[in-house]
Parts: sequence; C-alpha cells; structure tokens
Amino acid sequence: MPSYSFTNKPQRRSETNLYIFLSAVFLTNAIVAEIIGIKIFSGETMLGVAPAQLHLMDNFVLDFNLTAGAVIWPFVFITSDIINEYFGKAGVRRISFLTAGFIAYSFLIIYAVTTLPPAQFWLDVNAKDPAGNAININNAFGMIFRQGLGIIIGSLTAFLIGQILDASIFQYLRNVTGSRKIWLRATGSTLISQLIDSFVVLFIAFWVFGNWSLMQVLAVGIINYIYKFTTAILLTPLLYLAHSVIARYLGKEHAEDLANEASMSSFM
Repeated sequence: MPSYSFTNKPQRRSETNLYIFLSAVFLTNAIVAEIIGIKIFSGETMLGVAPAQLHLMDNFVLDFNLTAGAVIWPFVFITSDIINEYFGKAGVRRISFLTAGFIAYSFLIIYAVTTLPPAQFWLDVNAKDPAGNAININNAFGMIFRQGLGIIIGSLTAFLIGQILDASIFQYLRNVTGSRKIWLRATGSTLISQLIDSFVVLFIAFWVFGNWSLMQVLAVGIINYIYKFTTAILLTPLLYLAHSVIARYLGKEHAEDLANEASMSSFM
C-alpha cells in the first residue's frame, strides 16, 4: 500500500476506510465462494434446456456444469482489480494472504462443528424431507460442509496463485496504458489469472486428491473459465461505476494521485 502523509489526516482516514471496505467485500465473497464451491450445478437445467452434450474429442463431452462458487467469483476479481488500482500489488497481496488465512480458519471451524454429536430431537424433527423420504440430517450436514483436505489445498493454492498473478498482470498493463483503458487491464489480468484459477483448484481437489477423471476436470474447468471470464466482461461497467464512486468519495485529483502512487510503488 502507498505511504500516508500525516499532514492530511482526513485524506488518510478516507483511504483507510476505502481499503477496509474493499477488503471486506473481497474477503466475504472469497470465503462464501470457497464454502459453496463443493456443489456442481447444471446451467442447462437452470435455464430449462437440454444438456449441451458437446463432443469435442474422444470421450470428452462438454456440458454447462459449474461449481457454485463460480457464481460470485467474478466479484472477487473485480474487487481485487479495484484494490490493485488504488493500493497496488502490496495491497492485493496483503488482503489475499489474510483472506487465505480466514478461509483456512473457516474450514477448520466447520470441520470441528461437523464432528459435534447431534441432538436427538434435531435428528427426529428433520428425519424426513418435504417429500416424506427418510434422511439423516447430520450425515447430510457433514457431507455438505465437510470439504476434504484436497479441496481445501486446491482452493487455497488456486486462490493465492490467481490473486498474485492477477495483481502482477494488472499493474504491468497499467504501467503500459497509464490511467486509460481500465477495461483492458482488468480484462487482461482476469483472462490469464482466472484461467489458472479455474483449473488448478479442480486439478488438485478432484484429480490429485479426488476421483475425477482428467476429462471431467477439463470439462468443468472450461465451463467455469468461460463463465468467469464472460461474467467479468459483462461486469466491466460495474468497474467503471466503482471508479466513479471512489473518485467522488476521495476527490478526483486525490483518487488519481493515489492510483498513480500505487502504480509506481508496484514497480519499485
């Protein structure tokens, strides 16, 4: 993060408040995405259409199946780009490592909670689903929330690699484009970082530690990447809106100075 001047406490306070707010948005979305990422959902079923069943090569069938975490992951990268714009790579690294620690902490607490003995009345009142089918609510709770060690390792590895790569590419492009072409540096950094992120987590979690075939990893990874990248492009106006709001909050001149200082500090 850029250094602060003690001669202008209101500006320093505004910068700090901005960083705290952006970090909170980043951290919240990242943790939620990691927790819900265990679910794979069908995009075709959600839209009420038949599975695509695209045959790209021998035994490689592509359907629009995505991890639930991919739904909100583009917001993580957009927030990361905004933090990068005004607080540089150091600001992104700081919140990325902090978020990784909180994700690990969340998984640890969730695992501990799933080992607690269930109350009998809780099992009894939840013994059947709405259709009358017998269920074991404690077993279901554990299956949903207790993600395996492979998923945790894959998630954290992909998260940190993706964030560090995104921050580096973003600042490189900003050094080339200056304050112009926000869409280029945001989209360019996302194009590469999300490609890595989409496949690393699936490869480690479900191929190295799991029972997925390499074709399944490729199929889900490709769809996740297409969704993340497409969504990031569609959300580009949100990025410009955020810059406009921040310029009004900090003052246009101060916002530009902060962004320029962040860019210079990233290459020192």
